[in-house]
Amino acid sequence: MINAPPIPAGQALKLLETGWQAQAAGTLTASWMLHGRPGIGKTEIVQTLAGRIGARLFDLRLTTIEPQDLRGLPFFDMERQRTVWFRPEDLPDDPERPSVLFLDELTAAAPQLQPTVYGLLQERRVGPHRLPQSCFVVAAGNTVEDGAIAYEMGTALSDRLVHLQLTAEADDWLAGYAVPQGLDPAVIGFIRTRPDRLDTLEEALRRGEVIAATPRSWARVSALMGAIGDRRLRNLAIAGVLGEAVAAEFLLIADEIAATVQLDAMLEASARERTSLYPASMHGLSALVYALVTRADAARLPAIIEIMAGLRELGETRGAPFDAMPLAELASHGFELLIRKALENGWEDAFVDSPAYAAYAAERARLGLE
Repeated sequence: MINAPPIPAGQALKLLETGWQAQAAGTLTASWMLHGRPGIGKTEIVQTLAGRIGARLFDLRLTTIEPQDLRGLPFFDMERQRTVWFRPEDLPDDPERPSVLFLDELTAAAPQLQPTVYGLLQERRVGPHRLPQSCFVVAAGNTVEDGAIAYEMGTALSDRLVHLQLTAEADDWLAGYAVPQGLDPAVIGFIRTRPDRLDTLEEALRRGEVIAATPRSWARVSALMGAIGDRRLRNLAIAGVLGEAVAAEFLLIADEIAATVQLDAMLEASARERTSLYPASMHGLSALVYALVTRADAARLPAIIEIMAGLRELGETRGAPFDAMPLAELASHGFELLIRKALENGWEDAFVDSPAYAAYAAERARLGLE
């Protein structure tokens, strides 16, 4: 049992970034361990970290290597009359350039490899080879309880690590991964309204099923949505990724979203014409909000702000079923994501110049929400 508090991927990423900053400042040198179920996003966290800090990523899958692959190969130096070791190219050695050494599948590594890894994790060396201070070390692995191939982690290994136990959290995944990566609006809209379907691995293990929905599998579903045009074949592929029951639930909603979300038509329509184009379900409206954020750019942003602001008025302008929906909360969430994207890209003037956003902000202020 990993007796560390569960944290979402976004918080784990922030903690690793903070650890890197402390190491770069010379105040902390530590090795970190990401625990989590298969598909929860451990590799994506490390890849994102390397990109953000401008580091070269050294990705070592420990299930595919032998101890000598880390230590290097011996060579007899005739002149010095001693054996020397050639450094393996898979280990960082540049003291100037930041690097991330990712020791993936640590808990599945063969027991005879683990003593070699101990040195990298604590002493930051293997044999005569030392990691430069510019190298940040992160390991990852599954546990026996995850249904994956894994060895129990002994105290000699666990004592060398700062342990982070990952959990799948829908809001964190949507804001930190799905929206920035531009996943299919049907996937995003479905998880927004069915967050319990983001990770069904525990349920699948309980039932003895091989296939489960995970954050990684939903990203694969998004790719399938755009890659396979034949609906029947695409649905078969999606069932092979999510499992039959979850796929059936998702595909029902995906068909509804495809039939009701008319983003291109809304962007081209006048403000009056748009009112009739809003989808009349929470699944459709959620997908619309995320599609708006994904499609936002400098040219489309004024129209997208108007469409997002129009959500709050649907209860009055169209009545049932909109008057029973949490439209204010949905609009607020959409604007939060949209403003974040605008600030990242320098588009904030579009909000300053938008009468629709000014009216939306004034209404929130009147209600005491600002």
